[in-house]
Amino acid sequence: MDTILLKGKPVRDAVFAELKVKVAQAPRKPGLAVVLVGDDPASAVYVSHKEKGCEEVGFHHVTHRLPADTPEGNVLDLVGQLNADPAIDGILVQLPMPRKINQEKVLGAVDPAKDVDGFHPVNLGLLVAGNPRFVPCTPKGILRLLSYYDISMAGKNVAVVGRSVIVGRPLSLLLSLKREDANATVTMCHSGTRDLAAITSAADVVIAAIGVPRALGTNEIGKGAVVVDVGINRIDAPERPKGTRLVGDVDADALKGHVAALTPVPGGVGPMTIAMLLENTWEAMAGKEGLDENG
Repeated sequence: MDTILLKGKPVRDAVFAELKVKVAQAPRKPGLAVVLVGDDPASAVYVSHKEKGCEEVGFHHVTHRLPADTPEGNVLDLVGQLNADPAIDGILVQLPMPRKINQEKVLGAVDPAKDVDGFHPVNLGLLVAGNPRFVPCTPKGILRLLSYYDISMAGKNVAVVGRSVIVGRPLSLLLSLKREDANATVTMCHSGTRDLAAITSAADVVIAAIGVPRALGTNEIGKGAVVVDVGINRIDAPERPKGTRLVGDVDADALKGHVAALTPVPGGVGPMTIAMLLENTWEAMAGKEGLDENG
């Protein structure tokens, strides 16, 4: 069986091209503010990619880099200032934050109308109600990726492995909605799931978001399934110049030739997350200005 690689770059490029056209015709540039507290290396890389994305599509953007020992009150004050800034349409609080900061409190302080990451309780509640405003970027990106490659979710049995508020939980809700790119039957699996392999091996689509390198292989995933690998794990690789390499939550080498389609790591879901962040920011600005959000 030939396994199709579901690469994110062509989808991201298509989204960026659409955004460039919309921004060129808009009365002003959409504005995105990023709040980065601490010096987590992975977060710094993500923020750099987001900045480059903003530059590419023509957004106004600003990144507030704060030391790890910044008091929680100062972070909340900054969020309040960004809430009141008319040039800022979207606010992204980069996670994780230092342990001494209550990140739920900080996320809850963001104006829901500027919560382009979709993590505010109000926006999560709208998703639960079936009327989402801002969908978390990775789940939204996964559905866009599958749609781009003409992989229908309607009526499919989907196993989502992972229940985080960032990916697994909102994605399970999104997939269950009665809409063109979803309408699936979803099982959300987690660390307490009994006989995980029995569920995942029977699924038409498996979405892995558990943060465990190469945890799912041919024993856990059925022949001919579609696999979306959300994991980004750095493992030792003495043969590589840097001594490490990135792998996902599934054993990609074993699954090639076994499954119908698979997202590569890196280069699969990752580019979609940034594309959807910028799309959400456009939609926030368009809604505020009374524009057609779809251009």
